[in-house]
Amino acid sequence: RFKHKMLRAVAQTVRMGAGRPGAPTARWMSAAAEEYDLVVVGGGPGGYVAAIKAAQLGMKTACVEKRGKLGGTCLNVGCIPSKSLLNNSMLFHDAQHKFADRGIKGEFELDLPTMLSAKENAVSTLTGGIEYLFNKNKVDYIKGHGTITGANTVASSGESGDVTLNTKNIMIATGSEVTPFPGGSIEIDEEQIVSSTGALSLKKVPEHLVVIGGGVIGLELGSVWGRLGAKVTVVEFLGHIGGIGIDMDISKQFQRTLKKQGMNFMLNHAVTGADKKDDGTLSIKIKDTKKDAEKEIDCDTLLVCVGRRPYLENLGLDTVGVALDDKGRVAVNDRFQTSVPNIYAIGDCIHGPMLAHKAEDEGVIAVEGILGGHPHIDYNCVPSVVYTHPEVAWVGKSEEDLKNEGIEYNVGTFPMSANSRAKCNQDAEGIIKVLGCKKTDRMLGVYMVAPAAGEMIGEAVLAMEYGASCEDVARVCHAHPTQSEAFREACLAAYCGKAINF
Repeated sequence: RFKHKMLRAVAQTVRMGAGRPGAPTARWMSAAAEEYDLVVVGGGPGGYVAAIKAAQLGMKTACVEKRGKLGGTCLNVGCIPSKSLLNNSMLFHDAQHKFADRGIKGEFELDLPTMLSAKENAVSTLTGGIEYLFNKNKVDYIKGHGTITGANTVASSGESGDVTLNTKNIMIATGSEVTPFPGGSIEIDEEQIVSSTGALSLKKVPEHLVVIGGGVIGLELGSVWGRLGAKVTVVEFLGHIGGIGIDMDISKQFQRTLKKQGMNFMLNHAVTGADKKDDGTLSIKIKDTKKDAEKEIDCDTLLVCVGRRPYLENLGLDTVGVALDDKGRVAVNDRFQTSVPNIYAIGDCIHGPMLAHKAEDEGVIAVEGILGGHPHIDYNCVPSVVYTHPEVAWVGKSEEDLKNEGIEYNVGTFPMSANSRAKCNQDAEGIIKVLGCKKTDRMLGVYMVAPAAGEMIGEAVLAMEYGASCEDVARVCHAHPTQSEAFREACLAAYCGKAINF
């Protein structure tokens, strides 16, 4: 409550001067003589949200983006296009394999060009929507590559011409880029050997898709092409899927679910190279890290998903002395200030999970901090979601985290197979798992495998943000029949040991 009162006070203070004569109007370029309160370099989820928030609080704001479209990786070649393909590929898969059991009969065929076109329509609509919001909030949009040339200047070169922007504050929101394959032994051509970008626009369904990396991106894109008919093999260096931070029980259940859907896994294996054969296929060289044995598998398409790294190319950080941390990220303090006090940084280019919603939150609170607020974000309350089917979502600590930290805890679980709405929908794969402090019952972590886990996790995030106990959620009335009742039942099991409906 204190935080909310403080934010309202900041907004009220700023609005007192927002209506002054000469307040900025909508425009796409700015003369060099004008001075901004804030120039944001990067128009992705963190950057564009920060720019809009700054303008709403009365700051004269510009955003420099080189792509020519706003929204960054997320809207253009990440979150949004992949979710379009995930949704439509799921409908196609259900039409082929499940509709008959629901009393819907007919023959269905894939029209891949139309499916890809639907993806592009979603992207263009949303990116255009951000331009509308910039215009509505009087944010100047400069199309070009932004370079920090001084503590108070940003130079842009590109579609908007050569422009120099004078500014009181600068925010770096340049995001991240695909990490190349370690050692450079596999070169991405975005046709046969693809990154996540190329995997969104394959011209045909692969016969055999090999995915390097069993993290979120690899599993989502592997699911898309698997549903459309490809054989999918995931090669993962670790001994589990889902990436760093996932609870091991949930990871195992997740893997079993995907395996039932036809996805193959090679865990504890490392890809060492890939060769193109005379027949046009690829030979993938793989090493079993436990048995120290080498093998080869053939495929026609290889997807490289080995992570992402901060994008800081030609940004001019050395020119102004902005320091990096030991992992090559922009180093910031708890107010998101870099080593140059009036230059800030948020999102994928700083510490923390590389997630669009994390960048958005940082953008908002960093702007509020510039105006005298007190920035705070609890990274323990930033949710993660894998948009497969069922979806997997989590927030807070895993069992492994709590054991390592020596915290005693209770576990409450509830299977989706006992949830009435899931049974009605004939879609009851999954489980809800809640971890609560053994002494205080405070909610410490929530893991969900469920058809709507990505939507349901929001309730868990809200509960944890406000320090709720498992009992607090268990005593809140949930509508019936809904999938969210499964979360309530798991909370009931965590706080008193027994669920009602299982």
